[in-house]
Amino acid sequence: MTDTSDTRPADGEARAPRQSRLHRLTRYIPLIAPVLLWAVPCWVLLYGGQHWPLPVTLVGTALFALGLIGMPLALVRGHGRRQQDRAAIVGDTLLGTGWTLFTWSVLIGVLVRLALTVADAGGSQDRARIVTWAVLGVTAVLLGWGHAEARRVPRVRRLDVQLPRLGAGLDGLRVALITDTHYGPLDRVRWSARVCETVNTLEADLVCHTGDIADGTAERRRAQAVPLGTVRATRARVYVTGNHEYYSEAQGWVDLMDELGWEPLRNRHLLLERGGDTLVVAGVDDVTAESSGLAGHRAHLAGALDGVDPDLPVLLLAHQPKFIDRAAAAGIDLQLSGHTHGGQIWPFHHLVRIDQPALAGLSHHGPRTLLYTSRGTGFWGPPFRVFAPSEITLLVLRSPHPPKADTRQTPARRTI
Repeated sequence: MTDTSDTRPADGEARAPRQSRLHRLTRYIPLIAPVLLWAVPCWVLLYGGQHWPLPVTLVGTALFALGLIGMPLALVRGHGRRQQDRAAIVGDTLLGTGWTLFTWSVLIGVLVRLALTVADAGGSQDRARIVTWAVLGVTAVLLGWGHAEARRVPRVRRLDVQLPRLGAGLDGLRVALITDTHYGPLDRVRWSARVCETVNTLEADLVCHTGDIADGTAERRRAQAVPLGTVRATRARVYVTGNHEYYSEAQGWVDLMDELGWEPLRNRHLLLERGGDTLVVAGVDDVTAESSGLAGHRAHLAGALDGVDPDLPVLLLAHQPKFIDRAAAAGIDLQLSGHTHGGQIWPFHHLVRIDQPALAGLSHHGPRTLLYTSRGTGFWGPPFRVFAPSEITLLVLRSPHPPKADTRQTPARRTI
């Protein structure tokens, strides 16, 4: 027999310095990232062999310095304790602009310059200046297009989803999904109303909102959220919290959605019946709820399914796709999520994939569980969407079973 009492502390001590160094490194990311975001394009556009006249170099450097200094300051004032909307708009816009400039400075700075060098086109100064104008042109086009994409009413994405356990009486059930509306510093009351009008044209049986309603408290963003009260569904309107609610007094949002006629599915479920068949519609709080410190808020799937017949199909609302591991282990048939925004500004989706198992669309997990991840209805922070369009989703649930003779509709009833 080997006594390991002496070796375990040594292993722990070996891991501790590594974890400590990693922790210290992550603390510096907020300081390093803005510098890279603005310094890299500054170098590529101004100091990469262009030899611009001195006034051009000085003015350009000053603009990049303003971005480097102004962006963090505006973000802190806008999203920190002060919650100043004008500062948030400035900081968010600079963040999106800086990210796009950085991305295309790296891509074009490498690829275009390499292509020009291989083609032996012009001198080194000419090639450098071509890179500068190409980066500025692409960035301007993408930011203009991306802003229009972010501010427009999302297109409707329609798809049929077959659930093997869905009864024939529920075949054709129409489920509308909106998520990540992120009402915030930019006043979008009219946009909100138009989104709700679009949802109403879908004539959905069930309308779902899977969280991140807003950035700010319910009291502060109430005007933008009120149009949600006009949404119509033949059976039910259901809602679950997202992580952003827990930055902004989540219980206030739960209460407002209840006031507006939506069912907050906080670790509970409804039974939706039609044609003699039943669908369980369940919801859980966001996975960040428990760490928020709010009493009674946590993601509790067992509570959401308490008393459910295990033979019934289950539609689960969970804000983050990463909840799918627990959903698949519990045999959930379909999980609806948002959170990812599809990356929102390309190529940010590569970073999203580090944290989430799915970016957008329908995916399979486990023996029978499907996950649909929406790219979101609104946008967070930077008012741009680049290669990640927003969406309102209509899922038509399909049953593989033959229709029954009696398909009379009966109303949804609630189980708490």
